[in-house]
This record gives sequence, C-alpha cells and structure tokens, in this order.
Amino acid sequence: MKQALQALAEQLEGDLHYDELMRRLYATDASVYRALPLAVALPRHTEDIRTIIHFCRQQGCSLIPRTAGTSLAGQCVGEGIVVDVSKYMNQVLEINVEEQWVRVEPGVVRDELNALLRPHGLFFGPNTSTANRCMIGGMVGNNSCGTTSIAYGSTRDHTLELEVLLSDGSEARFSAVDSASFEQKRKGEGLENQLYRHIVEELNQKDQQDEIRAQFPKSSIHRRNTGYAVDLLLESSIFSADGPDFNFCQLLCGSEGTLAFTTAIKIHVDPLPPPAAVLLCAHFHSLDASLRATQMAMEFHPYACELMDKIILDCTKENIEQQKNRFFVDGDPAAVLIVELRGVTPEAATQQAEQLEQQLRKAGLGYAYPKVYPPNIPNVWTLRKAGLGLLANIPGDAKAVACIEDTAVALDDLPAYIQEFNSIMEGFGQQAVYYAHAGAGELHLRPILDLKTEQGRADFRGISAATAALVKRYQGSLSGEHGDGRVRAEFIPMMVGEQNYALFRRIKQAWDPQNLFNPGKIVDAPPMDTSLRDEVPPPPAIETVLDFSATGGFLRTAEKCNGSGDCRKLSLSGGTMCPSYQATRNERDTTRGRANALRELLSHPGSTSNPFDRQELREVMDLCLSCKGCTSECPSNVDMASMKAEFLHQYYKSHSIPLRSRLIASNARLNRLAALWPSLSNWLLSSTWVKQLLGFAPQRSVPALQPQSLRRWLRQHLSRLEVAQPQRGTYYFFCDEFTNFYDVQIGIQAIQLLARLGYAPQFIPHVESGRAHLSKGLLPEARRLAIQNVQHFKDQVTAATPLIGIEPSAILSFRDEYPRLVDQPLVAAARELGAHALLIDEFLHQEMEKGNITADDFTKTPRKILLHGHCHQKALSEVSATAWILGLPEGHEVELIPSGCCGMAGSFGYEQEHYELSMQIGELVLFPALRAAGEEVLVAAPGTSCRHQIADGTGRRALHPVEILYAALRE
Repeated sequence: MKQALQALAEQLEGDLHYDELMRRLYATDASVYRALPLAVALPRHTEDIRTIIHFCRQQGCSLIPRTAGTSLAGQCVGEGIVVDVSKYMNQVLEINVEEQWVRVEPGVVRDELNALLRPHGLFFGPNTSTANRCMIGGMVGNNSCGTTSIAYGSTRDHTLELEVLLSDGSEARFSAVDSASFEQKRKGEGLENQLYRHIVEELNQKDQQDEIRAQFPKSSIHRRNTGYAVDLLLESSIFSADGPDFNFCQLLCGSEGTLAFTTAIKIHVDPLPPPAAVLLCAHFHSLDASLRATQMAMEFHPYACELMDKIILDCTKENIEQQKNRFFVDGDPAAVLIVELRGVTPEAATQQAEQLEQQLRKAGLGYAYPKVYPPNIPNVWTLRKAGLGLLANIPGDAKAVACIEDTAVALDDLPAYIQEFNSIMEGFGQQAVYYAHAGAGELHLRPILDLKTEQGRADFRGISAATAALVKRYQGSLSGEHGDGRVRAEFIPMMVGEQNYALFRRIKQAWDPQNLFNPGKIVDAPPMDTSLRDEVPPPPAIETVLDFSATGGFLRTAEKCNGSGDCRKLSLSGGTMCPSYQATRNERDTTRGRANALRELLSHPGSTSNPFDRQELREVMDLCLSCKGCTSECPSNVDMASMKAEFLHQYYKSHSIPLRSRLIASNARLNRLAALWPSLSNWLLSSTWVKQLLGFAPQRSVPALQPQSLRRWLRQHLSRLEVAQPQRGTYYFFCDEFTNFYDVQIGIQAIQLLARLGYAPQFIPHVESGRAHLSKGLLPEARRLAIQNVQHFKDQVTAATPLIGIEPSAILSFRDEYPRLVDQPLVAAARELGAHALLIDEFLHQEMEKGNITADDFTKTPRKILLHGHCHQKALSEVSATAWILGLPEGHEVELIPSGCCGMAGSFGYEQEHYELSMQIGELVLFPALRAAGEEVLVAAPGTSCRHQIADGTGRRALHPVEILYAALRE
C-alpha cells in the first residue's frame, strides 16, 4: 500500500501524508473515538478529490471527509483516507446580494463568511458554539443548528444547491427541481440519473410512506437529524401534490458525508437581525423551574434561548478567560436561562425583556433577572459557547461524555422528558450536565463517566440505550444537530423502525455501492462502545520537573484536550491561540494537534526507555511559540507552553542540548561578559556571519547592549533617588535580565515614573527570572533560579510592598511557573509571592483604581495610542489594565489592536528556521494595523520581543507604556 500511496501523492496537487505523526493527529475528532487512518489528504481542488475517489475504488479503501474535526459523534474518525478540505478549499466563490445567497467551498469558516457578508447587510444564521472555526461543509454534513435555530432554522433550511462528486467520481449538482425537471433527471444512465429513479421507486410505496410518517420524530421538532431525512423528501411535490420542489440537498444535509463528497455549497443568507439586543439572564434555584420558564420565554419569539446548569457554571470559575465573563452571575444558581431579545431600538428590546421578566416573576419562576446590553453581550455568549471545552476541566478521569447530548423533543414535552431522564440517571447513580438549546427543545445532556474503566464503558452503553428508548417514547430525535456518527448510529433501527432502517441501507447502497464514503456512520455502524480512545491501558506515571499534579500528571494534562478545536480559530476571531496555526492552517500546529500527538505517542510508547524520545513529538512541538494563549483561551486550559518546556527537558535526556539553546538560556550570564565591551559585542552580534553561525536569521536585527546596565545604574542612583511627597507606598523592583541589558532606559524611566508619583523603590540583589531557560526546556536550571528568587523575596514581598517588574514574561513567571518549579516546602511561599508579583501596568492600574494616582498627575496633551498586548499578559493578567493606565491622562485616546501573538515570542522569531513564520504571524493583524496608522500615532507594547518585532516588521518604534506615561508627567 505504501507504493500505491506514493503514486497517489504524485498525482495530487494538494498534499498526501501517510507518516505516523499525521495519521495519529487525525485519529480522533472531538468525540470519544479513535481509529488510525490509512493516510491524510489535503486536496487543493475538485480534481484532487476525484483522484482520491478513483484511488479508493481501485484499492478498496474508504474516504472520510473532514473540515475542522469538531464532530462529537465520531463522524471524522475512520481507517481510510481522511480528506481534510480546511487548508486549501476555503474560498468564497460568489456573493449575490440581490438574491441573498452565497456560493462557497466547504472549508469556509462560518464566522469568516459572516465577516464578508456584514458590509452587505447579510449573514448566515445557523450559529454553532464552534462558529469561529467550524466550516460550512461540516455544517452541511451535520445539518448544524446552533443557538439561533429558533429564529433561523438549521443548515438544511438554508442549503440551496450542492456540487458533489459521486462515488463513481462523476460530478453532480443538486438543487430544487420541479416535477418536469425531475422527470428529465430520471432519464439517462449516469449515477445521478439512477439516484432520481431509485428514490421514486423507494418512496412511491404507500406502506413505506406510512412507515416513515409513523416512525419519524414529531413534525414540530425542527431539530431532527436522525438517519437520512427521507421524511422531508416525502413532503416534496413529487410525492405530495401541494409540496415544495424536490431537492436532494435535504437528503445530503445531515448525511455525514456518507453519500457524496461536497465540493461547493450555495446557501441562502438572511438580512442582519434587528440592531438592538438585550439578554435577559434569568437565574433559577432548580432545573425544572428553568425549563418551565423556557416555555414562557418562547412566547416572545426570542433570537436565542440557551441554558447553563450549575456544573457548567462551576467550571467557569476555574477558567482564567471565562472568569471575566461571569460578571452577570448572581449567587449560585442551579441554572441560568439566557434569552436574547431584539428590536429596532434599544427601548423596544428592553421592553420585551421587561415584559418577560414580569411574567416570570408573576409565575414565581426565577430569583434574579439581570439584563446585559452591548458591548457585554458577546462575553455572555462566549461563556455559553465555552461549555463543551469547560467540561474537560472536571478533575479526574471521569468526564462529561458526549453520547446522549443531542436529544431533541417537542418543547411542550421537555419538562416531563427531563424529569424521566433524571430518573434514568439516578438509576445509574448519575447527575448529568445540562446546557444549551432549551428554546429548541434540546438540552445537551451529558453523563459523567470514566471510559477508562469497565464500569464506565458499561454505563456508556446502558445510559445511551435507555435514553434512546425514552426519546422514542416521546417521538423525539436522538440527534438534534450533532449527528449519528459512531455513537448513535447503532440505535437508529430503534428510533425509526427496522423497515425505515432497511430503506436507509438501500439508499446508501444506491449512492455508494462500494461503501467508499465514511463507512460505519448512519448505517452498518460498529457497536457504539468500541474503538474508544480511552481503552488503551495507561502507561507508567511520568516523573517531571514541572508539577502537573493539579491535573493528574503530564499525560492527563494532554488528555484535558477534548478536541473542541478552539485553537483552530483564525485571527479574525481575536485572541492569541494558536499563532502558528493561524499562519499555516496545519492541524499539527494547533494546541489540539500537539495534545493529540502527546497523548497518542506517550500512550503507545513502544519499547523505548524514554517515551519522549520521539522525533515526531519534536516536530510537532517545534512551532509552539509558548505564547500561553491556550492557558486562558482554551476552555480546557491545556497549558501547552508548560508541556513544551517539560517535553524538551525530557527529550534532552536522550539527546544533547543544542548549542543555540544553551546560548539563549545563558543569555544573562553571557551578557554580563559582553557588557564589558558593549560596542564590540554589538558589532559582532549584528554581523551576518555570526548570526548564521549561531543559527539566527541574518535578516533579523539584534537588540543592542547598552553602555550601562540597569543594575549598575541602580547601584549608583537608587540611594539618591528623590521620591515625591507625600509618599504613597513602597515596592521591590525586579530587574529582569532583558531590561537590565537591553531596555535600560525604560527601566530607569519606570523607577523615575513611580518615584515622581510617590512610590519608593527597594532593590534586593537577585538572580535572573529563568524565562529563557523555561523556553528552551532547561528546567533544572530554571528550578534553581526559581528557588533562589523565592527565597530572596518571600519574606519581603507583601500586598503592601509588592514586587514590580517591567517585562511581562519575566515577572509573570513568579505567578505561573514558579509554584510548579520549586521544592514542595516552598510551594506555599511561591504562591503567596506570585500573588504579589505585579507587572508595572497592574500596579499602576490598582493605584489608579484606589484614587492614589489621578489624571491631575499628568499633562493634558492629546495623543492617539495604539496598544499591542504581550501574550503572557493576555493569558495571565489583563491587557485592559495597560489600556486603562495609558488612557488616564486627559487627551490620551487608546485603541487596543485586536492582534494575537506578534510572532517573535522570545527567541523564536530570531531563529533562522522560524523567521518566515514569525513574520507571517506578524502580518496577520499587527503589522497591517500599524502600517494603516498615521505617523503621529504612538505605538505601545509592554513586551521587549514585541517592540523588536514591530521595529523589524514595520520600521516603527514601539514604546513601553511607562515611556508614554513618563513623558506625560506634569512637571
């Protein structure tokens, strides 16, 4: 087969991978399943896909379509060739504003499409929680719905036309056809013609029609995604005199890629909703009360009606990013119902919200009814959308498992259904998780199971079977929007009856006689409790330098990634994670890809004595910039930066540490020597031949050593420093290794700024932060430095006398890595020290909030400032604090650039093999935003690497915030 795959690779313009790493990266999706594919294809166009189809026909293998890989039911898992259209087939082909439709390739991201449509006053309504990375092709395959389905329906409702390749490689274009056109389609010998003839033969039989109408879910349930949608075909004009035109798109939507391969999609788009919105966030002491309130809320025709239960809300407490989005939560509710109401004016929307609140109060439903208005509405929806990933934060191996999470019943049946469902859960000793689409009669119900145990796997099957029987009794749909996949397909005969299931099998046979397309989904599925990714026996515990005990060890930290793919969001969505993926669009460069690689290769270590000694892991970790975006933005808080540091340390147990890594880690010590002859050192390091010798990009400028170090200046001037009276406080200054040698003047201005504001500095000689050692995986040295710094400061630094630093990556190490690096007796002291180790921006913000520093301390000079935040600051602190302090002086107008990582990331952007990617990342948002700004606009960036990247990428000089504030001080 390897030779055949090599031959196939030569025929494709796109990419074909059949190495072990890529196969393992694509062995899972966001479900509980795992299957090692034969290969992974990244086609560039339709002809590539046709070539793959012919290859599969000849070789007797299958083809599994994939976009973002966020499917929860195992749709993207299979042993054939996974065909990922996300990298290349992602173009918007046509926008027709007058007729309100667009034509796109399947790899177009839903939110990116809407960004293009917004200037035209249009948008695509279905809105999944994964909208910033899910793709239209996947939405068609799963018939996605999302939070707005009660107003805009499902993807099927919007799909006008599908261009596909059939199983024989022939092209077909399916759209609405009237009776005359349908008859014309039946003529001919092509596979497309046969399909039109076949569907008439199948659905013209009265007993089959009666069986469909008797067995399918209630027609009032618009979230109906169980099996093939033959019930909708039956309503067409071919089988019903007054029905709409026949359209095979209704069958293909929700077919999970089992019938044809979609290459282009034409969808209807809607005018933008009314501009004014308000969220009524009703709080309840019981789940039942929230469900009864849902029925009342739906009478107001809301645009969304979503539920979050206590378990989900509790998970948000521990998530760095989501803690900020809990601002509206009052007390400790059992459930919160989020109802979005819209109107032409804010008053009209508010009036609806107040009327609903009055009705809820009158009915005795709820205890708090906060209303949320723009610009805070997106924060509430971000909290709701994070639900899936947040569930991975439940401690231990037992997790909230997707198996019964997609059931939909009629809204009137929902309270009674949930009551019976709770009884089932009690029988299994379970308390389920409830969240999502209450207004549509669909709650994402999840049992908490440990699939690593026999009992957990037995409950997995038992709960699924019992729930399927309950849904059938209510004439509901076992899958409302997530599809059948591997997890629910086994129960389809129960849900639709054996006769209808036999029809599904005949349809599959007619469309795909060789079973090429995504086999084992919808029909002829294997047992739902096989091929689970947690079935592998756990490897021995891994001894690490960094402490991963809070998440159960190193491997369990990787296992926290549940595949939701938040790391695949693009720069349009804002945030930092994941910069290398945003530039390359390669799955291997996502946090999910790296977590999958670690889990896969460490769970299957083979015979090696060092499970980390894998070149595949070295490759997949290489482009992690250690930006820490995943630490806060990943709902599961997968801290890939720490895992990369630990991986490198473990890898170096079997390999020598590269000279360049040693030099970078020893930067502070080497600079102490180089600073004896700064001019000579600067000349040498800026020469092309030295940079190339050391493995640095010759195009990259090198930061210059200053004639005097900051520590030397402190020794000479600190005792003579004048502090403004009355003195407002005292602090300890942390002189990091970057400011000490490169940004000396910034350090001086920081100390003078605080002195002029009335804050007296104290300085204790201390060692460097260890940031460079952490970034290069030299963890024993980083630990030694952390222990020394904790011992230096632990008895001095308090809330009243904080430790203040200038460089985010250095001072925030006290808060982030130090408590996980130091020996156990020092952990408590390290945590306490970390709580009082502040970025200067944070300290100034706190003092300004207390009223100790005011606008009166500064001049009234008009200035426009563009602010780029440091990645570690975004993850572990608040960039808003920097924006706040810069905006305090009257006349200062601050705009936060919606940029992620600048691309430099410490030494990453200096390294020759990473230079181009570093600049690509800068070009995503940061560089264009700065080029568009006038020369009179000041650029602020707290990070030394960020300032250097901005200079190299745009030629502009970025200032540290303290430079701007120092210049604005009143004389």
